[in-house]
Amino acid sequence: MKLQQVLSITRRAVDDFHMIESGDKIAVGVSGGKDSLTLLYALHGLARFYPKPFTIEAITVDLGFEGVSMDPIRKLCNELGIRYTPIPTEIYKIIFQDRKESNPCSLCAKMRKGALNETAKKLGCNKVAYAHHKDDVIETMLMSLIYEGRFHTFSPVTYWDRMDLTLIRPMIYMEEMDVIGFQHKYDLPVVKNRCPADGNTKREYIKNLLRQLNQENPGVKERMFTAILNGNLKGWTLPE
Repeated sequence: MKLQQVLSITRRAVDDFHMIESGDKIAVGVSGGKDSLTLLYALHGLARFYPKPFTIEAITVDLGFEGVSMDPIRKLCNELGIRYTPIPTEIYKIIFQDRKESNPCSLCAKMRKGALNETAKKLGCNKVAYAHHKDDVIETMLMSLIYEGRFHTFSPVTYWDRMDLTLIRPMIYMEEMDVIGFQHKYDLPVVKNRCPADGNTKREYIKNLLRQLNQENPGVKERMFTAILNGNLKGWTLPE
């Protein structure tokens, strides 16, 4: 997928859900994975021509894994002219060594979000951008349906009144395969995920299930996404 296509898909989501206003300062959470790097490129490109001027900051929450270098991310941000702020933490040590969590994902996500939001506020940002794509939207809906017994997924835009921050997800219309194509075409400097739980989670199970369902029933993934758009879920009603 070419950058122009990524910008087009991203802009459609931004416009549809009024994600960006003039003067916004947006913190982009950059984990080093393909999704967050694609989002960084997308918002950097969008900022050059979007009619509502905005700026971005790149922030990485360093979980404290040994042998993981964020130098490729720092180099990319320098090339793009984006200020880069890494946040050193001991999240890995706390979760896997001190607490020895058997189900670490929820606590890890909570701690990462807290560190990211706190830094975003310190940098003067009023919005935070997450790199969730269309497949993430559908997988979250399936997880909620199967494990919680409700039809639900996260919203394109969420306001956190306690932090006075707005979370936006500009990649909700983008297929994961498109992200993978963009990664390969532009040789994104992906930093390998060192998490011990990677590939052994409920989300990974749901991802594989969705892949199987779509292979056996071509188009089912797109129909699920349409159901979300038409399902009167909180935050998913397109503004007038």
